[in-house]
Amino acid sequence: MNVRKFVLITIIATMALTSCQLRFAQPTTVSKGEETASPSVSSPAPELTSTPVNQDTKVLPTSEPVETHPTVETPTGEAITLNPLTGLPVQNPENLLLPPALISVTNFPPTARPQAGLSFSPIVFELFIGEGMTRYLALFYGDYPRASLPDQGEDVQDDLTKGLPLPVVGPVRSGRLPYEHIRKLYNGFIVMASAYSKVAAQLKDYVNVYGDDNMDVNSALMPVDQLVEVAKANQKDLGEMNLSGMAFDTEPPDNGKKAQSLWVFYAYKNQIFWRYNEEDGSYHRWQDNADGSTFIEQTDRLNGEPLTYENVVVLFADHEVQNITLIDINLLYVKRGKALLFRDGVMQEIYWTTISEEYEKTTGRLRPIRFVDAKGNQIAFKPGQTWVEIVPNHIAYWETVNSEKYNQLASGRSKGSGYWGVYFKLDN
Repeated sequence: MNVRKFVLITIIATMALTSCQLRFAQPTTVSKGEETASPSVSSPAPELTSTPVNQDTKVLPTSEPVETHPTVETPTGEAITLNPLTGLPVQNPENLLLPPALISVTNFPPTARPQAGLSFSPIVFELFIGEGMTRYLALFYGDYPRASLPDQGEDVQDDLTKGLPLPVVGPVRSGRLPYEHIRKLYNGFIVMASAYSKVAAQLKDYVNVYGDDNMDVNSALMPVDQLVEVAKANQKDLGEMNLSGMAFDTEPPDNGKKAQSLWVFYAYKNQIFWRYNEEDGSYHRWQDNADGSTFIEQTDRLNGEPLTYENVVVLFADHEVQNITLIDINLLYVKRGKALLFRDGVMQEIYWTTISEEYEKTTGRLRPIRFVDAKGNQIAFKPGQTWVEIVPNHIAYWETVNSEKYNQLASGRSKGSGYWGVYFKLDN
């Protein structure tokens, strides 16, 4: 992803929403139900030695909150507003006054790909929802998605967007339990295609979007103009915002280990590669086509460009399995959790925290996840977007071999290779 593209990307605001449920009315549409089967299957985990995850109970001395909307000064003296979640300039600073939208975007079935709008999201969370599947919770804050398919003609645009007005975000699918924790941390609202009753009862500040084709599970998409209207309609009811906590530095880290790629195994038919591209300095996302072998570079439906992220985080957290498709994740008030940061072709072993500090104790509100080193000092991310893979605490990570074959990746051991593997497995 180039710098020009980054300038267009910005994130949506962080004011705390009121506890009332938001409603997005579409009386002519039909609701989509929950998934009944997974297109992917699990495989037996390889025999690996787990790397211990330090859940130290010591309170981390993280930095005091910084200005929510930091600025930089140009050589001509002009102040440029930065997005606090990307460290990049904001094209429309007034959008930072709007609450962030957290949109539930499906990853299965494969016909949902390419998804629309992910290349404009400052932070995307990927989490396991059961039966081998993962789902995305994409955060939008600042400049909203735009459609751009130059030199491809109107027919291509119509085909990619299925005839819907441009731009859109999605396909939107059902809500999940961990969404509420992330919503609280980023003081936003959720956009989803309904939710199981036990899940919906625990979610607040959400908008329901429904599909227009009862035969197509991918037909629920959120038009960006309507997303903006929902955010504006609730702007006056919001409290003070604080999205501080992330630090950025263009200089690559001077420590860490070589990281040319990251293989994340969720299930045999749900495998992901993050491959570092030296030309643009970011990681490109590849995923198997629900067959465990055919890896396809992922793109954005709105512009046809590859999904690239400057920062990829593996975040280890406690998973609570209530049933096969009802899984919660402990993300609130965590004193210290393990994480891996991939940036600039380097992997760093770091920590994350959501512990209550002075701001939380005095305001009663939460701030986003903070990433720190062993001493509690902020870890600098590369200016740009971040993708977060959320995995259980106990699972292993290791350096594997350069391959696309499951058996070689799972059993391979090659210290110093720079080809990393993470194998998802829930406690029995």
